[in-house]
Amino acid sequence: MVLPTEHVVYQSQEVAVVLAETRYAAADAVPLVAVEYEPLEPVIDPFKALEPSSPLVRPDKEKKSNHIWHWEVGDRDATQTAIEGADVVVTEDIYIPRIHVASIETCGCVANFDRVSGKLTVWMTTQAPHAIRTVFSLVSKIPEHKIRVISPDIGGGFGGKVPVYPGYVCAVVAALTTGRPVKWIEDRSENLQADSFARDYHIHAELASDKSGKMQALRIKTIADHGAADAAANPSKFPAGLFSIVTGSYDMPMAHVEVDGVYTNKPPGGVAYRCSFRVTEAVHAIERMVDCLALELKMDPADLRLKNFIQPEQFPYKSVLGWEYDSGNYPAALKLALDKIGYAALRQEQAEKRAQGELMGIGISTFTEIVGAGPSDTFDILGIKMFDSAEIRIHPTGSAIVRIGVQTQGQGHETTFAQIVAEELGLAVENIEVEHGDTDTAPYGLGTYASRSTPTAGAATAVAARKIRDKAAHLAAHLLECSVDDLEWVDHKFQVKGAPERSKTMTDLAFAAYTNHPQGMEAGLEAVCYYDPPNLTFPFGAYIAVVDIDRGTGEVKVRRFLAIDDCGTVINPMIVEGQVHGGLTMGLAPALYEQIWYDADGNMHGGTLMDYLVPTAMETPHWETARTVTPSPHHPFGAKGVGESATVGAPPAIVNAVVDALAHLGVTHVEIPITPPRLWRILQEKGTAL
Repeated sequence: MVLPTEHVVYQSQEVAVVLAETRYAAADAVPLVAVEYEPLEPVIDPFKALEPSSPLVRPDKEKKSNHIWHWEVGDRDATQTAIEGADVVVTEDIYIPRIHVASIETCGCVANFDRVSGKLTVWMTTQAPHAIRTVFSLVSKIPEHKIRVISPDIGGGFGGKVPVYPGYVCAVVAALTTGRPVKWIEDRSENLQADSFARDYHIHAELASDKSGKMQALRIKTIADHGAADAAANPSKFPAGLFSIVTGSYDMPMAHVEVDGVYTNKPPGGVAYRCSFRVTEAVHAIERMVDCLALELKMDPADLRLKNFIQPEQFPYKSVLGWEYDSGNYPAALKLALDKIGYAALRQEQAEKRAQGELMGIGISTFTEIVGAGPSDTFDILGIKMFDSAEIRIHPTGSAIVRIGVQTQGQGHETTFAQIVAEELGLAVENIEVEHGDTDTAPYGLGTYASRSTPTAGAATAVAARKIRDKAAHLAAHLLECSVDDLEWVDHKFQVKGAPERSKTMTDLAFAAYTNHPQGMEAGLEAVCYYDPPNLTFPFGAYIAVVDIDRGTGEVKVRRFLAIDDCGTVINPMIVEGQVHGGLTMGLAPALYEQIWYDADGNMHGGTLMDYLVPTAMETPHWETARTVTPSPHHPFGAKGVGESATVGAPPAIVNAVVDALAHLGVTHVEIPITPPRLWRILQEKGTAL
C-alpha cells in the first residue's frame, strides 16, 4: 500500500498528501485535512501476533494471518541429536532491538514530468537508481527510456534508502498529474517515525560442546518482527537474508536455523542497516553464545575461539549451513589483536581491579561477514539478477571517464574506482573521472548496499580495464613493430621483452587508438563489463573492547577498542580507515544508546533525536585499528569489501566486555542497548551498586 484507504496499520503512517507552492503553505493546509479514526486493538508483541486469537495487522492481505513466512536451513534432526548427546549446552534468549539508520540527511525527491518529451525525471535519495527506474516503469507503464532517475550526494544511506517510500510515489504521481515539478523532503521526525527500520530480532539460541570446549552443534530459532510490511530488500531466495552465516568463524559440525517473519502494528521493518542482509543479527547471536559457552566452561573466551576456528588450510571452507567461505586466517587476526592490546596484562589488571571492587571487562568478537551479492544464479532483487557493471572510455589524450552501476553515499567511490583504473592501466588518477547515480549515463547496476560495491562493481571495473589493456597490447605491438607475444606489461607500460627501452605507455596508446591504429582494428579505447561474481566474499575481523563500569550510575565507559579487519586487498588505506571508524561508531550506537520501542498501545518511543540517542564525538571513544590481508581468490584483484564489517563486529565485543565485567556476580547476559538505568538495576539486584 502507498496510502491506506481503510486501515491505518502503524503510528505515523502517511494517510494524505497536501500539494502547495511552499512548504509553509502546505504545513498550514495540513490541519484542514480531517480524518475520522476508529481505534483498533494494536498488535505490538510478535509472539502474541502469532496466536490464533490475535487481531490481523494486514486484513488486506490474501493470507489471513500475521505470519509472513517461515525459513529454515540445516539438519533439524541431526542437530537435535547432537545437542542431546553433548556434554555442555548453553541456552540464551537474545533480543536485538529495533533501530533506525538516522542518516545525516533524510529521504526526499524532486519529480518533474516534461509533457512535451514525455519524460519523467526524478532526483531522489536512493541507493539503487536503476532498480527504482525499472520499478517505476513496471508500475506506471511509462517506457523505461522515458524515465531518468538521478541519485546525487544523498547524505548517507546505510540500507535505509533502498526502499521505495510513499513520499517518493506521491511526488511522482503529483508531478504526472499536475505537470509541475514536485518536491518532497521529510523532516527528522518523519524520518525516524515512519521510515523502514532495522533489526527487531528475537533469538533463542543453543550452543553445544564437549567438555574440552570443542563446539558440536548450534540451534537458532528466531522471530523477526517486520512491522506492518516486509520491507526488507532481501534476495527472494533468502527471506531472512544471510542470517545463516550464524555459524560464524567456527568449524561447526552441525547446525539448524529457523526464522519466522511476523506482522505487527509498527512501521515496516527488515532494513539491512549497514550489514549484508541480517549478518549483524547473526554475528551478535554467535559471538554472544561463544562467550556464554566460555563462562559455562570457565574457559578464557580467546582460548575457546582459537580452539574452534576454521583453520587457514581448510579454505575454501564449506559451512554446515551451505556457504563456501573463500579465504581467511582467523587465528592470525585474533592473535594480532591479543598482542596489540596487551591481553595478558589486561587480564591481570582486571583481577587487581576486581579485588578492589572495581568493574572492568574485556570483550572479544571474532566475526565473519558475507558480502558482495550476487552471484546471479542465487541472488536477485525483485527478480532482477544481482550483478554489477562498469564502463570505461579512454580519451585520445589519455584521460578517462569511468561510469559505474553502483552509487556512492559517501564511501569515496570517486577515489576508489579511479585508483582501480589507474592501477590497471597506468593512467594518472587525477585524469580519471568517475560518474555514477544517473540512469541516463551509468550502465545498469543493482546499487550500493550490503558492502557490494568493490566486490561487484570494483571487479567489473578491473575486468573492463583489462579488456582495454588487451586491446592496447595489439596497438603497442603495431607501434613497436613486434608480435603481441613479444610484449610484457611492466611498470604500467608495454615493453619489448629483453629491450625495455622500447615501450609505450597507455597515454601513448590512447592517442594511437584514434590516430594510428592498424587497419582492421576498431578505433577507440573503451570497454564495458557486467560482472557476475562466482561467489560472495567473506571479510572478517577480530575486535577487542575494554570497558569500565561506574557502580554509582551504571554508565559504561569504553576505555579501549581495537579493531583488526581483513577485507582482502586494500585499495585505499585512508578510505578503509574511514569506513572502519564510521562503522565502529555505528556499532557502538545500538550496543549502548539506540533503541526504538513501542508501548502496548503502539505509541513510539524514540521518534525524535531528543530520545533516540545517536552517539556524537563526545560519546565516541578513540578507535585503534590494524589489518591483516587475506585476498579473495576469486575476485579479480582480491578485494572483499569493508563498509559494514565494523558495524557488524562492534556490538557483541562491547556487550561481551560488559558481561565479562559482571561475570563474577553471576551475570551471563545483558540485553542491548546497555543504558545506565538498565545496568544500574542489575548492579542493584546484585548488591554492587553504590
